[in-house]
Amino acid sequence: MNKYSLAQLLNKDEVKTIVNIFAEKDIEIRLVGGCVRNTILDIDNKDIDCAINEKPDTVVKILKKNNIKFKDFAKQYGLITAFIKNQKFEITSLRKDFNQQGRKTDIEFTKDWEEDAKRRDFTLNALYLDSKGRLIDYFNGLKDLNDKKVKFIGDIENSINEDYLRILRYYRFLGIFEKPKVIKSYYKILNKHFKKTFQHLSNDMIRIEILKMLKNKFPLNSFCEISNLKQKNLWLQMTKKHFLENDYKLGLNNCLNKVDKLF
Repeated sequence: MNKYSLAQLLNKDEVKTIVNIFAEKDIEIRLVGGCVRNTILDIDNKDIDCAINEKPDTVVKILKKNNIKFKDFAKQYGLITAFIKNQKFEITSLRKDFNQQGRKTDIEFTKDWEEDAKRRDFTLNALYLDSKGRLIDYFNGLKDLNDKKVKFIGDIENSINEDYLRILRYYRFLGIFEKPKVIKSYYKILNKHFKKTFQHLSNDMIRIEILKMLKNKFPLNSFCEISNLKQKNLWLQMTKKHFLENDYKLGLNNCLNKVDKLF
């Protein structure tokens, strides 16, 4: 772990601003997810995700008081998006998710940081960085990150049923490692459930997720069998068939054709 990089992240002017305006009100805010994961891996960050121990209405009130621009279109899920200079922050109130199905969920706000961590997809995305530079890791995510392992939090089938986008996200995160360590038992379960993604995710959403995979440093890992880099993964074959059946030209001509060039 590169502690100096994490310190640099916290010392960014925009980050210090967002942390300080809530600290003045004795409200704890932590960086979480992608920005922490990417910093440890020395990957550039764009957006910065934060978790906060306060409800969204209070978050909005404090942002207004400090003349910080924001959008609250996802406030019902506890998410407020703030903008400081060119930096985008996604600030989400601690919450528990329940009655999840596909991409839908009911929520309940909480004060429990570990409860918030439980709702996340993978251990490497449940790393929190507090304002003092301490890394809080509830599920051994740092070890999995160092081991180049993408591991679901909790039971994999329950996690998938809660949100089918997690299947595609699993394959996406394989592409951040040069030689990921695949959990062999996952493939059978992922393949069994993959067709359900077409019921719960739009073609556009699938296409966008694939394009994110292509932006990774090691994109081939997302699309092939790790043991055979020339063999396209079953999920990719199923997606191509689905796009053909739906005559989804945007997905075929502006997405899957780019994947084909990798092989």
